[in-house]
Amino acid sequence: MLQRHRQIVQGILFVACLAWTSGSSVAQQSQAASAPVATQATHTPSVINTPPPAASTQPQPAVEAQPSLTVDRDPVASPDDAPSPANVGKGAATRASTTAAPSEKAVPSGENGNFIFRANVDEVVLNVTVIDKHQRLVTTLTKPDFTVLEDKARQKISSFRNEDIPISLGILIDNSGSMQDKRAAVNRAALDLVQASNPEDETFIVNFADDAFLDQDFTSSIPKLRQGLSHIDSKGGTALYDAVVASADHLAQDAKRPKQVLLIITDGEDNSSSSTLEQTVRRIQNLQGPIVYAIGLLFGNESGGEAKRARHALQRLSDETGGVAYFPKSLSRVDDIAAQVAKDIRNQYTIGYHSTRPESEGGYRTVRVEVKAKGMGKLSARTRAGYYPGTQRNTQKKSSAPSGSTEQVGTSPNGVGLR
Repeated sequence: MLQRHRQIVQGILFVACLAWTSGSSVAQQSQAASAPVATQATHTPSVINTPPPAASTQPQPAVEAQPSLTVDRDPVASPDDAPSPANVGKGAATRASTTAAPSEKAVPSGENGNFIFRANVDEVVLNVTVIDKHQRLVTTLTKPDFTVLEDKARQKISSFRNEDIPISLGILIDNSGSMQDKRAAVNRAALDLVQASNPEDETFIVNFADDAFLDQDFTSSIPKLRQGLSHIDSKGGTALYDAVVASADHLAQDAKRPKQVLLIITDGEDNSSSSTLEQTVRRIQNLQGPIVYAIGLLFGNESGGEAKRARHALQRLSDETGGVAYFPKSLSRVDDIAAQVAKDIRNQYTIGYHSTRPESEGGYRTVRVEVKAKGMGKLSARTRAGYYPGTQRNTQKKSSAPSGSTEQVGTSPNGVGLR
């Protein structure tokens, strides 16, 4: 009996232990199963409050910057690709100050850093004036309207500009004895021309008689130019050709603007120069510039031999360089002519091309520009008559001869210079 009671107690204990073990295992399994759900419900952050992911510290691939549309990226910079004065900023001025490649030339910026002009040194540059059958300026043409011929062979236009660009201007005024009663009117006309021109122009004044005197070097100051014009000592002869040669050399050596002009005002024939007319024309052609405008005050004696020779000389100088020679009937017309010259200069096309003939062939090359535009009738183009290859403007530099050298600086082949 006691033995049977003991067996029943052991069975009950065994069942209780078994039940306890099973319950513990089920509870653990239930907790394990429910734990992830509880954790997800408790710790899942709201999407709205999620902070943005931290920036990666790993280096990112470089992204190529879009080139600025104001940067000239052509293999060879050309005049028509240069920024216009109205659109050039300090960055462009900085670019122009960098060292130019051997095939291009950087021209200094204007006084306000607003004008940049680059030109390939092998490019032939023409300043072209176009007029219609009524002698009116035509200023709305485009590149396809022009044809350039060199020695009758058509050339491909490499650059084209149609805008008022600053110039370097030399005003040469006859200071001989016969000009004494004309100087006041001439001086007023010269100042009016400067005031009607581009404000970024630079101008110098040369008064010439037996010699040529630089009475005011390059400046944009009207008071300084007025003072230079006031140096009147009307006496002696007329060394016109020497004054032109010396002034052209001065432009080639010291001008800051790529476009260069000479205005000559005289009342007679050259009678004192060491240079001849042919030598003067050749010198300008060798320098590939400047454009020459002339005002011949020959009224009162136009039928005489001296007046005819003077007219021929002024006409030749202007025709060869793309300028104009004016011969007014009275002194009162000089001011109107000066205004016309200023207008002509400011309304020219600048066209560049690379000759199809090798430079090594040398020799003088004739140039002609033809222009046709639909609906405009007959048009005439005026530019220089030709050039000698291998000689460029602004290439004559001051001598680097050592101290004590007797080499002359900035003089012409004839030894002509400004005093």
